[in-house]
Amino acid sequence: MRAVRQDHRVSAGLNGDLYFSNVLPNDSASDFCCSARFPYKNAIQQKMPVVVKVVSTRAVEEAAPTWLSPTGSSSSVLVLLGEERLLECIAAGVPTPHISWTKNSEDLAESPRLKLRHFNKMLQMPKAGFEDAGEYVCTATNKMGSIQHTFAVTVKAAPFWLEKPRHLVLAPEESGRLVCRADGAPHPTVRWFINGEPIEGAAAAAQANRQVSGDTLSLSSVTAADTAVYQCNASNPYGYVLANAFVNVLHATPRILGARNEVIKVVEGRGAFLDCRYFGSPLPDLRWSKYGQGTLEGNRFKTHSNGTLEIRRTQIEDQGTYACAVSNVAGRDETQVRIEVKEPTLILKRPQDTRVIRGSEVRLECAAKADATAPITTAWMKDTKSVTLGRRIWLDESNLVLGNVNRGDAGVYTCHIENELEQKSASARLMVLDYPNAPSKLELSDPYERSVRLTWVPGDSNFSPITEYLVQYDDDDWLPGKWKNLSTYPGSLNSVILHLTPFTYYQFRVIAVNQIGASRPSRPSVRFQTSGAPPDVIPKNVKGVGTWGNNMEISWEPLTYREWNGPHLKYLVWWRRRDSREEWKNATTKWLKYYIYDADTFTPYELKVQAANDFGLGPESPVVIGYSGEDRPVSAPQNPRLSDIQATRATVRWDPVPQSSIMGQLKEYKVYYWRDSSQLRWLRVSRATRSRAFAETGPEPSGLLTDLLPYSNYKMYMVVANGRYEGPPSNYVHFSTPEGVPSAPTSFRIRQRHLDSIYVDWEPPAEPNGIISGYSLKYQTVNASRGEEQRVEEFPPNVTSFSLRRDDRYTRYRFSVAARTRLGLGPWHTEESPHYTTEIYAQDQVDVSTKGWFVGVMCAVALVVLTLLVVCFVKRSRGGKYPVREKKATALEAVDDVDQDGSFDYRSSLERLARVTALPYPRWEEERGLQRGPPSMEAVMKRCESDDSLVDYGDGGGEVPFTEDGSFIGQYTAPRRDVRDLDFGGSLELHSPLNAIYSLA
Repeated sequence: MRAVRQDHRVSAGLNGDLYFSNVLPNDSASDFCCSARFPYKNAIQQKMPVVVKVVSTRAVEEAAPTWLSPTGSSSSVLVLLGEERLLECIAAGVPTPHISWTKNSEDLAESPRLKLRHFNKMLQMPKAGFEDAGEYVCTATNKMGSIQHTFAVTVKAAPFWLEKPRHLVLAPEESGRLVCRADGAPHPTVRWFINGEPIEGAAAAAQANRQVSGDTLSLSSVTAADTAVYQCNASNPYGYVLANAFVNVLHATPRILGARNEVIKVVEGRGAFLDCRYFGSPLPDLRWSKYGQGTLEGNRFKTHSNGTLEIRRTQIEDQGTYACAVSNVAGRDETQVRIEVKEPTLILKRPQDTRVIRGSEVRLECAAKADATAPITTAWMKDTKSVTLGRRIWLDESNLVLGNVNRGDAGVYTCHIENELEQKSASARLMVLDYPNAPSKLELSDPYERSVRLTWVPGDSNFSPITEYLVQYDDDDWLPGKWKNLSTYPGSLNSVILHLTPFTYYQFRVIAVNQIGASRPSRPSVRFQTSGAPPDVIPKNVKGVGTWGNNMEISWEPLTYREWNGPHLKYLVWWRRRDSREEWKNATTKWLKYYIYDADTFTPYELKVQAANDFGLGPESPVVIGYSGEDRPVSAPQNPRLSDIQATRATVRWDPVPQSSIMGQLKEYKVYYWRDSSQLRWLRVSRATRSRAFAETGPEPSGLLTDLLPYSNYKMYMVVANGRYEGPPSNYVHFSTPEGVPSAPTSFRIRQRHLDSIYVDWEPPAEPNGIISGYSLKYQTVNASRGEEQRVEEFPPNVTSFSLRRDDRYTRYRFSVAARTRLGLGPWHTEESPHYTTEIYAQDQVDVSTKGWFVGVMCAVALVVLTLLVVCFVKRSRGGKYPVREKKATALEAVDDVDQDGSFDYRSSLERLARVTALPYPRWEEERGLQRGPPSMEAVMKRCESDDSLVDYGDGGGEVPFTEDGSFIGQYTAPRRDVRDLDFGGSLELHSPLNAIYSLA
């Protein structure tokens, strides 16, 4: 179930009925229900569903307006003062009538007192007043006519009080009166009652001292019988009001009510009220005095009817004790009130409105002065809440300090100065300047092929006006998120027209900027695509160049994807021969090049290109001239020659090649040259070929060859070049450069051979550039004084060294050497001598043992010697084969050759050792008479390998008998022969390792 939507045609009346000004086919329904809700009982009553069926007709007749509610042309409406009243006008008609209102023949203007509701079909009076009375006319109008209904509105009012009667306390024989004033429409009637009975009653009439005059009841010479409740009733046809007043007649001594002997503190300049409420009957007389003297009345003093003394604009001299006395015939009463007048509290420094940048520190000052006897307290509030102090917000005396302020600190700060008498405050507004909040709710509207309207809701400026908005866009479909700046707009705008490129997807965001900085970007808008259009960009850099002799390549720079403006981009290429009457030829391509074939060599063409897409053709490019392909030149430059030949440069000249022989556009003349040899026959040179191009096109072209080497022989030839080829070479030209100055000497070295001298040497220049005639050497101490002259030495070409004796070992020199030819000196080569000291010289010259390489060699030698000694001792410890049989015939010496003095004769021992160890054959061979020559060196060495063997002592004939213990000592008992008697037939060198040892001894 859903509520029926009301509009100009459908209305729900005040009586609950549903009205249709005219029906439509879609009004048909079978479940129109009316529900009534009782708000006080919280109950809903629903009526049975109503079926509405609309019968369709071929044509709907138009009809003038008629009233559905109210009926007739006029009606009267009564409204009570202060009540709500609704006037309703619902009309039928085709087309639906329009409702308008007038009041007292004037157009009705809406106001808080009169409001139009429900599409002007209802006039609401929220709270009726007397001024709302009048004649209201509602008019229903359509194109078929109009009707009117008049409401005569009358405003009435139930009685209401103007003045109620008040309670009275009277003494006997006093007089009084009760006033009862009321009003209403019509004017109400006033009646008096005593204790609920009409004052005109028999019991009440007995009191002759009561008199009613209009709305006033007068009492005279009252007695105790007049004590009663008096009631006033004001009524008219629309209601009544009732009020009670109590009249009490009594005789009482005056009494002062409330506290006594009060102390009142008041601030100077303010008013003071000294209360002295009293009671007595008859009514006592009241008198105020200061220190019990005189009467206080007039000027700044005023006594109110309730006994209160008012002192206006108190002053310091008003301080003191005041007495209040009341008296009547029954007695007297008195009390005292003391007044203390204090100095007013003054705020000397008030906080000022402050604008501060976010993140800085701000100080809100608040200083006050008050009476010394009334101490003050200071409290700060932000907006309506107390300020919470902490590490970032603190009090400096009574001043409030905020550090590292942020947006949340902005607001109204109030300094409250308070004591027991008064409270004063001062407020200031703190504005935290910050970058703006991001704009929001981006909307796109009015789309066109090249523009769209962008609207946004500005964010908070944070107290710094927004100066401009930056609109950014993202048009990358493949890698979204690459935002680019589109344009900036004044800060007063929030709706702008964006100029865009056709056939492109866009997404936008907005950044607000103020003096503090830029806001965060807004949320992106929805993605939007502009419609297509013909290209509006001209293809750039159109050119025609031949790649072969009979064709031409037409090329251009492509349009970027953003410049397509539509799908299926293609290019329309136009060409024709220049200076011909032929029609333009064209071709369409989607590539960036187009080739023309069967063209003559180097023929000019007029060219133009335009872009096109599915939406149409773009603008044509300007006409450019292109040439078909070039061919190889057929002629070489004639008569190449050189002039003004210098040591390092020469001028080359030639005769130009005819244009017809170039077979294209002349690009340059190129000279190829190389250094063939030096005029110094011993100097080897590099024959690398170099080239130099000249774009000379005059009748007498020429060029300058530079970077030549002096005193050299060169060869050269020339060619002509077009844009594609070089032509045939010219004839070769030989030329020689004259002598020049040499280059700097090489391998310049400074050494110290002795402590008191420096040795300098150098090598000849790498490029002599002529015949070296000598060398110049100049030298000077490094830190030379101004008066010291530079010394110069001259040397012939075969001298390349110099020795300088030093005065002391710490002096350093700066040497410069240059070579000379007959043309002069070449560039100088300069070096400074290092720091030479005695220790460094000794280390370099003597202490070789500390060098790493020497220590390594010595270690290796020691290792080799040690290895040889170990091998030797191992072999001696193992022994060899002892041929005792061969040695048994050899007689052993009985005694050692020991001198008489006990010394050992090394010479005789060596002789014996030589005779024994150097035998080249066994003893038994000698006895057989075999004659041998001098022993060979191999035999001697073989014997030396076992010079300790017992084989040399054995008998070659038989076995040697051993004793029982296995020894062979018995073999030595045979006859022996002294080896000194043997003749070896020559001298032998001793090769035993012991020989060297003995020789050293």
